[in-house]
Amino acid sequence: MTAMIAARALQRFQDGFARVLLTIDVRTDDLPPEIARLVVQPGFAVYRNTVMKGCIDALQANYPSVARLVGNEWLRAAAAVFVRTNLPRLPMLLDYGAGFADFLDAFPPAAELPYLSGVARLDRFWTEAHTARDEAPVDPAMVARLRQAELARTVLRPHASARWVWFDAQPIVTIWRRNRAPCEDDAAETEWRGEGVLVVRSEGAVENVDLDPAGCAFLDACASGRTLSDAAMVALAVNAQSDLARLMARLLDAGAFGRLDILDDEAKEQTR
Repeated sequence: MTAMIAARALQRFQDGFARVLLTIDVRTDDLPPEIARLVVQPGFAVYRNTVMKGCIDALQANYPSVARLVGNEWLRAAAAVFVRTNLPRLPMLLDYGAGFADFLDAFPPAAELPYLSGVARLDRFWTEAHTARDEAPVDPAMVARLRQAELARTVLRPHASARWVWFDAQPIVTIWRRNRAPCEDDAAETEWRGEGVLVVRSEGAVENVDLDPAGCAFLDACASGRTLSDAAMVALAVNAQSDLARLMARLLDAGAFGRLDILDDEAKEQTR
């Protein structure tokens, strides 16, 4: 019981300390005495500024495409607002900023750039793919050896690093690529249409592969545990002209899958 009381007291102290770290105008009269005594110390402001700067620096590093689009000054100003309500959950700042894309969706100064949150989402996909656990991709030869009867009972699980999305009306993938890794084609005219992409870490490097709506639907079905035959039907329902053989080859070559399971009849029924 004593240990539980001490743990709760420590949690309250940590929560209160975290709040005052990100409060611009701190009123010590409203604080618990143990936190108020810390706030009035000369070194507290230095510590607070160091924490803020570290988080802002991390966001700038983790969202390079966004930074290139809006400029470092704009990004750092937006990051300062984000940080005040989003302290890091982990000491490793490489993973910091999971909610930044959603924040930009509701951030009034970003309203003139409706594609900005999508670009941020792809920057986040890159980070998640880069830091995902290691997993050997499914060998395309394993799938090629499957008999017709086995295909109806086979489930391909997406790779641990795989992230994919379809953007309905904006060329967000193109915008992201041009700002993530600038190249000579940056000046080419952008066709304003929907785009999709798979981001995945293959052989130690994060790669991205174009996807159409049917390809995204196929991966959604695989992620939900549907069999290959069911996932194919889902893709064809989105686009009856979809070339499933070509889609499978591209996904397997990209290392999009991390596990292959062949279900028994009972397990197959449970996936429906």
